[in-house]
Amino acid sequence: MKKNLFQGVAILPIAFALAITTGCATTEQSQPQVQTATTAESAVVSTPVAEKKVKKNLPTVAILATGGTIAGTGAEGKSTNYKPGQLNVEALAQAAKLQDVAKVHGEQICNINSDDITSEIWLQIANCINKLAKDPAISGFVITHGTDTLDETAYFLNLALKTDKPVVVTGSMRPATAISADGPLNLHQSVALASNPAAKGKGVMAVISDRIYGARDVRKISTFNVNAFSSGDYGSMGYVIDDNVLFYSQPVKKHTVNTEFNVSNLKTLPKVAVLYFNVDTDGSVIDYYAQKGYKGIVIAGAGSGEYSVSWKEAIARHPEMIVVRSTRVGTGYVAASDDYDIANVLRCDDLQPQKAAVLLRLALTKTSKKAEIQKIFDKY
Repeated sequence: MKKNLFQGVAILPIAFALAITTGCATTEQSQPQVQTATTAESAVVSTPVAEKKVKKNLPTVAILATGGTIAGTGAEGKSTNYKPGQLNVEALAQAAKLQDVAKVHGEQICNINSDDITSEIWLQIANCINKLAKDPAISGFVITHGTDTLDETAYFLNLALKTDKPVVVTGSMRPATAISADGPLNLHQSVALASNPAAKGKGVMAVISDRIYGARDVRKISTFNVNAFSSGDYGSMGYVIDDNVLFYSQPVKKHTVNTEFNVSNLKTLPKVAVLYFNVDTDGSVIDYYAQKGYKGIVIAGAGSGEYSVSWKEAIARHPEMIVVRSTRVGTGYVAASDDYDIANVLRCDDLQPQKAAVLLRLALTKTSKKAEIQKIFDKY
């Protein structure tokens, strides 16, 4: 007899808990041209989702699904060589057993590998949440996402959203068909956090394997381990255990309602590249991105954001380009240096290179003045 590969995540008849029409679904034009779920699986868009026998008086959480491993399927029991973005938001919510935690409303933003996430999709998610957040019936938000670029999406939303309601980004390291898949628990805990009043005003968070991480500092540190995330030197903000939310720290940098960024009228973000410095790579890589019209470059430099004379000479050839020093080292602060400061090269504080690129892209929507952009990096 053929086994059911979707046991535990099957799409079943459900009791609708809340009817909201939001129009947040991705249009065909803004979706990357990648393989996504089947027609039947991708049919859930702006759909109320809930388990049977939902308890009364539960908070309402909106789940915005984007695909990733958490929505992936493959050979039964295997955790590699799978296809991400195969299950829709309804199936994810059913597998997470949310009937005692919250009423759930689902939005299928897209259903893709997170390597195909674009700034256009970021903007769509931000505008969707900013719109839904005005509804007093919604207590919080969860975005399901591939783990490869989860940290970048979380940080963008941390800077772009204009709500103090809890927003949680989550994913999984194993597809839904793997033995001991981690997606359902991560989603369950994320909904528990997003529906908890204690999470209000703490910016965008990520929940992976019981731990709560702040969006600014979260980063992926393993290609396969379910404990794949860390906050570097700063540790997690807290834990979610048996639906109980425990906080031990909170963000100190500005976020969400306290940022200066307004993305409501943006269609895309300025182009910024991250360049990884290594021995013998000459400065022609700088020339390449300048010629391609990139507005800025973040250099993942050696040590405290250092790079060769060849790269310095190339940067001097393009004074119009905004260049930010970051580091390829896992943790640490990029210190001021006369050698680089005189050349008008900016520094990123302690942001990882990909996070520095996110902030630079948003900063460029406000100004192209290097001194002003440095102030933005000092602030965030």
